[in-house]
Amino acid sequence: MLNLTQMAALEAIAIAAGDAILPIYCTLDAATPQASKNLQLRTKADNTPVTAADALAHNTIVHALAQLPAPLGHYPVISEESAAATWAERKTWQTYWLVDPLDGTKEFLHRNDEFTVNIALIHNHHPIAGVVYAPALKTLYSGSENTGARKNHQPIAVQAPQQPLRIASSRSHPSATLQHFLAGFSVPYCEIPLGSSLKLCWLAEGLVDLYPRLGPTAEWDIAAGQAILEAAGGHVMCLDGTRLSYNRKASFLNPSFIAFGAKLPDAVAINTNW
Repeated sequence: MLNLTQMAALEAIAIAAGDAILPIYCTLDAATPQASKNLQLRTKADNTPVTAADALAHNTIVHALAQLPAPLGHYPVISEESAAATWAERKTWQTYWLVDPLDGTKEFLHRNDEFTVNIALIHNHHPIAGVVYAPALKTLYSGSENTGARKNHQPIAVQAPQQPLRIASSRSHPSATLQHFLAGFSVPYCEIPLGSSLKLCWLAEGLVDLYPRLGPTAEWDIAAGQAILEAAGGHVMCLDGTRLSYNRKASFLNPSFIAFGAKLPDAVAINTNW
C-alpha cells in the first residue's frame, strides 16, 4: 500500500500531465475543435477520438512513473494510448499501473472542462491507489487503502443518500438502458450529467448518491476513480454483487456496474439482465 509521500509523488505526476495538455485545450474552439493545428485529431479503431493531448499526457506519465523509486518505478504500465501487453504476458501480473492519460476526450473537445488525467495502481486485480486530476478545474482527487481519500489535499468521504436521490450519468454517452433503469424508481430522483471519472469522484465527496453504468467502459476509465471512491468508503459493484475487478480476461471492457456510497440506496433493485 502507498504512503502519503508516495501518493504525493503520484499526484505530482498527474498534475504535470494535466498542465502539459492545458495549452492545447486553451487553443481549441468548441464549435470547430478539428480546426486547431495543435490538436491532431483522429479517430481510433473503436471509433473514439484521440488527440495530440492524449499522447502528450501519456508520454509525461509513463516517463515519470519509470522514475519513481523501486518498487513503484518497476511496475509495468497499461495505458489507453499505448500498445497493450498480450494477455499471455499480463495475466501473470500481480501489480501494475493502469492509466488513462486523457479521460473524457469528448469533454476536452467540447471545452466543458470535465476531462481528467487518471492514474491507478492495481494489485491482485483491484485498484489500491488512484489519482484523478481535472486540470481545467484545478481539482485533484486522490485515494488509497492506506491514506484515505482527498480532494485538493483535504479529506473527503461518502455521504448518506439524499432525497431526491442524486444520480450521476454520462454527459457524452446517453443510455436508453439507464433511462429504463431510472423509470423503475419509486422515489424522487434528479439526474446529474458529468464527464469522465468525475462521476466517481463526486460520489467520493458526497455530491451524488449513485452512479449506474449500464453500458461499456474500459478498465482505464474506471480504476483510478474506483480507488478514490473506495478509499472514501464507497463501492463499485457489478450486477452480480461482486466488486469490480481488473485484468481477469483478455478484453479491457468492464461489465455493467453500479457505484454508490457507504450503502446501496433502498430504491435500487439490481437486475442482472441489464
